[in-house]
Amino acid sequence: MEVTKCTKADFDQIIAEIADFWGNDRTLSRHNHIFYYEFGDTAFVVKEGEKVIGYLLGFFSQTSPTAYVQFIGVRQSHQKRGIGRQLYEHFTEVAREKGCTELKAVTSPTNKGSVSFHRSIGMELHGEPDEDGTPVIKDYGGPGIHRVLFRKKI
Repeated sequence: MEVTKCTKADFDQIIAEIADFWGNDRTLSRHNHIFYYEFGDTAFVVKEGEKVIGYLLGFFSQTSPTAYVQFIGVRQSHQKRGIGRQLYEHFTEVAREKGCTELKAVTSPTNKGSVSFHRSIGMELHGEPDEDGTPVIKDYGGPGIHRVLFRKKI
């Protein structure tokens, strides 16, 4: 499967079918159009025919040589097939070409699937262990909003 840049039609499909990627629409409001219109060079998809089966929305930091993954989603029917890994590998290459030396991503401590996936691709978790033993950065997302911070040198 080939990784390509996300088009407007791809982004619209992702938004319209968000629950197929996430199990519900809890992330819909955070899938802002800015990821297509302003960060289109770092928005990627994998498709079967015209159907988006996986996507990665990222950007490059303005203050450090860091590439940041805001969202990576794979349709539930296509998970565990290496699509997320393929998207991350592609984004890593693009980031290296732009001079980035680190990848970064953040998730909720309750998103065990995301934590497991990011560990499997070699990302390190930063922070202090929470009550479940998962390293978190306290208040990273605001007061009382703890997050898992992933980092990886590239």
